[in-house]
Amino acid sequence: MLVTIINIVLPVFLVVATGAGYARWFKPDIAWINRINMDVFIPALIFSVLSGSDYNLGEYLHLAFGALAVSLGSGLLLWPFLRILKVSGKTFLPPMMFNNTGNMGIPLLVLAFGEAALPAAVTLFITVNLLHFTLGLYILDRSTRLGSLLKVPIVLATFAGLVFSYTGWQLPSALALPVEMLGQISIPLMLFALGVRFLDVDLSDIRLGMIGALACPLSGVLAAYLVAPFLNLQGEQWGMLLVFAALPPAVLNFMLAEKYQQEPQKVASIVLAGNLASLIIIPAALWLALL
Repeated sequence: MLVTIINIVLPVFLVVATGAGYARWFKPDIAWINRINMDVFIPALIFSVLSGSDYNLGEYLHLAFGALAVSLGSGLLLWPFLRILKVSGKTFLPPMMFNNTGNMGIPLLVLAFGEAALPAAVTLFITVNLLHFTLGLYILDRSTRLGSLLKVPIVLATFAGLVFSYTGWQLPSALALPVEMLGQISIPLMLFALGVRFLDVDLSDIRLGMIGALACPLSGVLAAYLVAPFLNLQGEQWGMLLVFAALPPAVLNFMLAEKYQQEPQKVASIVLAGNLASLIIIPAALWLALL
């Protein structure tokens, strides 16, 4: 079991460490790479998986509801503690609710459960991102409108992929292959970019970061166990939900906090501490999931 977990976790963190090492010496501008990944490569991955002939949304509905319940449940469980922590809900709750399903979750789940887990991993990813780009943006800015979703490439790719899946349409192989190739770029690039982003974070709010690093996975796993009796998750899907629930905060929380000027330094500390703590927490979650 220990060797299996090491073989799953080590490749993920080696790619992250490569990004951090490269950034340490060359200090690259990662903003445009992240933008291309969000606008081109990740949407290509989502469309390629969802439009595949073997993708059946019905097989993953309970998993999607589980992800939704874990994300919302984490926020509800931690909301009463905001006054004790003396921190704004806009600052603390989004990193607790919206975890690193993209940069870490998809590669981790594929390594842990095999290539066959990619559709399930993508289902978790799009569920959290749809929630993040709706409720998450509304938490940060009450003037956010639902129509703005139609400008987000990830959302457009999700809807297009689901239409293709439902209707049975297929792209000609001359088009499907380059879309698939573009999608394959996204996973290692997400991990590499995560490593680069680590060096941009200030540790001035490390106490809050350490609290968030523990609160995020603990509230997620607790929420998963609370909703488990209401879900019909069999075998590997329950294991995937457990790993998903234990993931650290997404880097996207920092980017959005910066965009909306919602105490970005505090959010950055939470994100950094959470991802560093995942070196210990993720192996523990994998042990539970693979039992």
